[in-house]
Amino acid sequence: MSNIRIIEIEEMNIRGAYVVDGFPSIGLVGSIVANYLVNSLGLRQIGVVDSDTFPAVSMIKNGIPTSPVRVYAGEINKGRDRLVVFVSEFQPIPQDIKELGKVIMDWVEDHKCRMIISPEGISTKQSNPPADMKDVISHVMAVGSTVEAREMLTTNEIPIFEAGVIVGLSGVLLNEGFNRLFDVITILSEASTEFPDARAAAAVTMAINKLVLEGSLDIEPLLQEAESIENSLKEMYERAGKEDELRKVTAPGMYG
Repeated sequence: MSNIRIIEIEEMNIRGAYVVDGFPSIGLVGSIVANYLVNSLGLRQIGVVDSDTFPAVSMIKNGIPTSPVRVYAGEINKGRDRLVVFVSEFQPIPQDIKELGKVIMDWVEDHKCRMIISPEGISTKQSNPPADMKDVISHVMAVGSTVEAREMLTTNEIPIFEAGVIVGLSGVLLNEGFNRLFDVITILSEASTEFPDARAAAAVTMAINKLVLEGSLDIEPLLQEAESIENSLKEMYERAGKEDELRKVTAPGMYG
C-alpha cells in the first residue's frame, strides 16, 4: 500500500483538466508558478497530499493552517476548461519521488484529466537575476511524453528540449506519461541555484499562459513582484527553520 495519499476535501468535476505539478526544484520555479496560478486564477483548494515522510509543519496563510502539499482547482478560459494545480514549498525526500509520481499519475488518470504540465528550472551559473527578462524567456524549452504533446509545443512555437537528463519528479512524470501514453509536458527555464528565481518562473508561466490559458493570464504582476516573491519565500524557509532545505531544493538536479 502506498505511503503517499491524495485526500480530497471538496468534490469537483475535473474531467479533462490540465494539471500543473507545483513541486519545487532549481530556483523553486515550480512552487512560484503554482502559487501564482492559484492566486491569479482564484482556484479553490480541493485536496491535500499527505505522507508520513512529509515535513511535520503547518503552513499558516491568512490565519488559516494548510498542509505542506495542497491541491487546487477551478475553471479557466471562461468555463470551457479546468485547471488543477499541485502546490508545495517543500521537496519530498528522494525515496518518495518515484512513488509520488505514480500516485499523481494514477489520480490524474482516475479523474480522466487531460494533461500534466511540470515547470522546471535548469541550472545556470548566474549569481544574480538577469536585468532583462528577455534573457530568461528566450531560453524556455520543453519536452513532451507523446507525439501529441510535442505537436502542441511545436504549434505554440515553444522549442523542444532535444537532449539531456531531467531528474526528480518531472523525470518520473515524463516516463510515466510515455509508458501510459498520457500527455505530459515539462517546461524548462534557466534559473539560479542560489535564490528563489521568480523571473525564471515568470518565463515558465508565460509558456503555460500560451499553451492552456489562451493568453488570458496577466504576467506583469509576477514580473513586477519578482523580488518580493523571492524574499517572501526566503523568509518562509527561515521561519520554518528550514534554511538548509532551501539550499537542497535549489541545488542543481538537471543537466542539459
